[in-house]
Amino acid sequence: MICIPIVATNLDDAVNDMTEASRFADIIELRLDYMKRPDLKSLLGRRTKPVIVTNRPIREGGKFEGNEDDRLSLLKLAIQLHADFVDVEHDSIQRLRDDAALITPASKTRLIVSYHHFQETPGNITEIYQKLSKSGADIIKIVTSATTIVDNITIYRLLQQAKMPLISFCMGEYGTISRILYKIFGSYVTFASLQKGKESAPGQVNIHDLLNVYRVKSQDKQTAIYGLIGNPVSHSIGPYIHNALFKEVGLNAVYVPFKVDRVADFIKEFKALDTRGYSVTIPHKESVIGCLDAIDPMAKKIGAVNTVINKDGRLMGYNTDGEAAMKTLECAIEGTSHVPSQSQTTTTNNALLKGKTVDILGAGGAARAIAFGLKHRGAMVTILNRNYERAQMLARDVGCLAGKPDDFQPLQTDIIINATPVGMFPAVDDTPIARNKLKPGMVVFDTIYNPLETRLLKEAREQGCTVVGGLPMFARQAAEQFKLWTGQTPSLESIERITCERLMNTPSQKDKNLLTKKS
Repeated sequence: MICIPIVATNLDDAVNDMTEASRFADIIELRLDYMKRPDLKSLLGRRTKPVIVTNRPIREGGKFEGNEDDRLSLLKLAIQLHADFVDVEHDSIQRLRDDAALITPASKTRLIVSYHHFQETPGNITEIYQKLSKSGADIIKIVTSATTIVDNITIYRLLQQAKMPLISFCMGEYGTISRILYKIFGSYVTFASLQKGKESAPGQVNIHDLLNVYRVKSQDKQTAIYGLIGNPVSHSIGPYIHNALFKEVGLNAVYVPFKVDRVADFIKEFKALDTRGYSVTIPHKESVIGCLDAIDPMAKKIGAVNTVINKDGRLMGYNTDGEAAMKTLECAIEGTSHVPSQSQTTTTNNALLKGKTVDILGAGGAARAIAFGLKHRGAMVTILNRNYERAQMLARDVGCLAGKPDDFQPLQTDIIINATPVGMFPAVDDTPIARNKLKPGMVVFDTIYNPLETRLLKEAREQGCTVVGGLPMFARQAAEQFKLWTGQTPSLESIERITCERLMNTPSQKDKNLLTKKS
């Protein structure tokens, strides 16, 4: 079930939010601690969905500042008024239950005993569960803070062992997946905010994304899990793309963002969930290789993986970045649209890049894939990176030149490619190349797709360069990933449309031109 907390500070706003939340939620939580003068009788009288009454003290992450007697009196009143559920803290439940007149076998109110840890996921969480199971409550709630992605697996294992109804998930960005995958994890309830800005706890997903992007209503124990491994991941459009594609082709699957610090720990622990595949992004495209059972020959040659498939328990690594970048560049040079219709096949002249002088900014996974692709097509490549040693290492692997960004010579360069995160949302005012180094006729390719037009591309366009945004490359590599996972080929047009709808509420004509211009 999905619960939406009401965090309004006055009666009118609370009633309005309850009405709106009732359209989507299975349960409504009334957070009395947010309200200055809660009229509980009026609020409960207007409910159209089951209600949890909560009055959280500051020590448990709430906002109630009064004394304990006053706080508990509101919870006792909720029981007297036959609230569907009352949430009481683990260190207060006995005081509440001591009033035998309120809690009897005939009571219509079910008690939730809750435990919160706002700093970490403690190692003794099983002991905490066992203690709470003896409290006399009907439902247990254990919520912790995830300091790493693997804390979610601790919660998952707890839920698998639970013998009575248990609400459990992790707070924070690392814990977002436990909220999204609550059915697969086995949590009795998950919590979603009514909208952005109305969260009652960190990491809460808004109800519209929960229902429309992650389709939690259709998830079950058989739902195949895919996701993005990286750090950061909050900016990624991947969940919107792949979940929409899963829906289009009718697959029982979900794609979620995994914020990962230590990829080896993640791969090891998440075998418990039998995840079916991953996209891999910064900074794990190279380090993930050591965690895999086998690697595609091209990915091995490149030395970077952006796609992982679980084939009967064996993790296989692939790279879809390089070929996606090459096709995008070739279409730009040839002057053809980079968005073929679903019925068309894209044909490009591989000789278009032969002999071209190309400077690549960056020496990470994307740069590796692009450099190998260009070298294979006969381009003259130079790797430019602030860490010169990394540039040299990649140059040796590819068989090309290395330098620092200051070595960039615009008059000697046909194509400049940004394969760094400089200029990516939210740092949209940054650029890796000064405007005065951008010359007319030069091809400027920025692999960033968020924003659609980076500062680098904007200034390059103004200088008379041919610009190539990151969206076509993103669409191509995402399409190939989806094909590797599912065996089905999605439309590039669909991927770009979904991406643009996410990045822009209503695309302007200028933004539409970015998609159709020879780029």
